[in-house]
Amino acid sequence: MSDDTGYVRVLSLGELEEDTPKRVEVGETPISLVRTEGEVYAIHDICSHAHVSLSEGEVEDCQIECWLHGSSFDLRTGKPSGLPATQPVPVYPVKIEGDGPDAAVLVSVTQES
Repeated sequence: MSDDTGYVRVLSLGELEEDTPKRVEVGETPISLVRTEGEVYAIHDICSHAHVSLSEGEVEDCQIECWLHGSSFDLRTGKPSGLPATQPVPVYPVKIEGDGPDAAVLVSVTQES
């Protein structure tokens, strides 16, 4: 359910393991959520190069690596850090409401961050 700012609750913070991407969908938009370095990031789940799920890749140094060809994308900007990908993927704003593992993770796909 969306609030009046376009944010949708997707899961609880406790459902996100550190450095382990989790695929969720907001409407028709596939998103990879990543909890790393004390932050939660939302990045479009489809690689701009190979059109495969980024949530199946690995996370390191605030980047997510596509498992198929090894392109990495910055979780903050969506920009690729090397070939073969040359196009960025969208990133979306995230809000955390509450405290502890029961805190709500909300994502807005109506605005890119």
